[in-house]
Parts: sequence; C-alpha cells; structure tokens
Amino acid sequence: MRKLPPTTRADTAGDAWLGGVALLGRAADYALACLRLVTSADLDRPTPCHGWDLRTLFAHTNDSFAALTEAAALGHVALVPPLSDDGGDRHGDCGLGDCGLGDGDALGGDGGHDGRGGHGGDGGRDGHGDDDGGLRNRTTSLLRVWAGSKDVMVSVGGCPLTAAMVSAVGAVEVAVHAWDVAQTCGHPRPIPEDVAAELLPLARLFVTDADRPARFAVPLDVAPRAPAQDRLLAYLGRDPHWTDNWK
Repeated sequence: MRKLPPTTRADTAGDAWLGGVALLGRAADYALACLRLVTSADLDRPTPCHGWDLRTLFAHTNDSFAALTEAAALGHVALVPPLSDDGGDRHGDCGLGDCGLGDGDALGGDGGHDGRGGHGGDGGRDGHGDDDGGLRNRTTSLLRVWAGSKDVMVSVGGCPLTAAMVSAVGAVEVAVHAWDVAQTCGHPRPIPEDVAAELLPLARLFVTDADRPARFAVPLDVAPRAPAQDRLLAYLGRDPHWTDNWK
C-alpha cells in the first residue's frame, strides 16, 4: 500500500482555516435566523449585555462584524480601543471584542473608527448601519468575504494571528450576540447544540481571568452537565435564562 505523505504545516493550517470558516458560517446562519425576529419596537429594549439596549448592541455588533470582514478582505485589522465618555472601556461586561487576543479591541467595538468600510458591507466601521436589516447584510457579507479569503495569517493591530483563530473568535462573537438578540426580542432561539459545543472550548481558550471584569463579567455558576449553550453563556458572564421582565 502506498504511503501517504506526512502532513505539512501548510496542510494543517489549511484544515484549521477551513474548520474556522465553517464554524463561522454555522454561527452566521444562526445569527440570520435570530435577526429576522427583530421589530422596530425592540430597539430600545434592554439586552443580556448589562446596560445596553438593542440599538447599542447592534451598533457594537455592526462594527465588530465590519472588523472581521476587514480582517478577511485585507489580511489585517487595526485596533482602536473604544472609550466611553468618562474614558473607560465601553464594553463593560459584554466585551466579546478582545477575547484575549491582545491589547485593545481586537474584533469588536461600537465606534472610534473612521468609516473606511467598503469591504462588501453596508458602511464603514463607524457604528452606523445598526438596524437589523443592515446587520443582516453585514452578516451575509462577512460570511461571503471569509469564504473567499485564502490568507493563513491575519495581522490584528500588528500582531500576527492565524486566520483560523480570528474566524473562531468571530464565531463566538456572532453566535453569542445573536442569542442576545433573540432573548431581547422575547423569542428565545437556542444556539445549536453542536455549534455551542464547539464554541465552548474556544471561549475558554480566548477569555481568561485577565479579561475580567474589564471586558467580561465573572463566570456564572451552572450545572456541569448543563447544555453546552448554557455553559458557554455562563462562562461569558451571561445568565442563560435571562429575560426582559419589563415587557
């Protein structure tokens, strides 16, 4: 029997890239289903992201998705740490942007950019286009650009990272914020179990104690045998059973 050639580093990187993009695609499919639940009456409702209404969450997510699109389209993305009016980090305990990938806001934020945009989306990284229709377009564009990208490495704020790592962070960002949206609209839509099961170890890898409490809330207690979604959300400081009680 003919011996197969040994796996090369390029082969391994390519497989990881394909796996990361596939996971990002499944997260994007879930996000699109959640975004279809939104009505204009939902935009001022509070979300599982403490202190944020849905409009603010859309602004953050729009910019975050634009940064991910930029990473795939250009092979690099700049870091511009988002600051609040008092000079603090805007993310609070919702900060899925950094995910432990370096200083500043690696893959998220809701402002502070210069509207460079134009990479297949519906506006620049300027916090605009934050309605559900614009975000659906952004999600579709994000997936299309990543599917066409062949870069094995991406520069994030000058720090080289594998594209597989960046797309994996993106998958966490996309899926968890999509869950936020569905919960906010009062139409819970669980993260698919297989997707959540893949995202959970990634979240544990990217988010460390050093990220808390500045970028993430402390983990919440959850049963060890709870569904993967509940363990993922609790690890990121979210109550898996959160509801908007004022509706």
